[in-house]
Amino acid sequence: MVCDLCKNGEAVIQLTEIEGSGVRQLHLCEKCAAERGVETTLSAAKPQINNFLQTIHEQMPGAKGEPVHCSFCSSTLADFRATGRLGCAHCYETFEGSLRDLLRRVHGNSRHIGRRYVAPLPSELPHVSSATELRDRLKRAIESEQFELAADLRDKLRGIE
Repeated sequence: MVCDLCKNGEAVIQLTEIEGSGVRQLHLCEKCAAERGVETTLSAAKPQINNFLQTIHEQMPGAKGEPVHCSFCSSTLADFRATGRLGCAHCYETFEGSLRDLLRRVHGNSRHIGRRYVAPLPSELPHVSSATELRDRLKRAIESEQFELAADLRDKLRGIE
């Protein structure tokens, strides 16, 4: 069977595309499949994250001269490129421009779009943590011979359980 796109090579891959309610089948040679993003034996190996970070580092201002250091932990972007980790929380401010470029390339945007984490109210937390806390307080009250406090904690613990 001949490739549907180039009409030259022999089709070795069948690609099914679903758009809305329509289904389209393409018969592709390895070259055309690789061009459309389908992994084949001809497709190029995906670049490693280190290579990607190195390119970012080379494009950043100051990369060719003196490297920029974090004022708190003395980390550089070369350290980030080598390990994939920043040295401290202050590195986010120091390397903000480069990190924004990296996020824009990786995620398509440097701003978060979507749902945000909202911490639960203390009243919504599971009883397990408060029960564990009460057990610890009860144990300490018994050890310090505060029996009235221990009795109150015991009653609260029974109410939760």
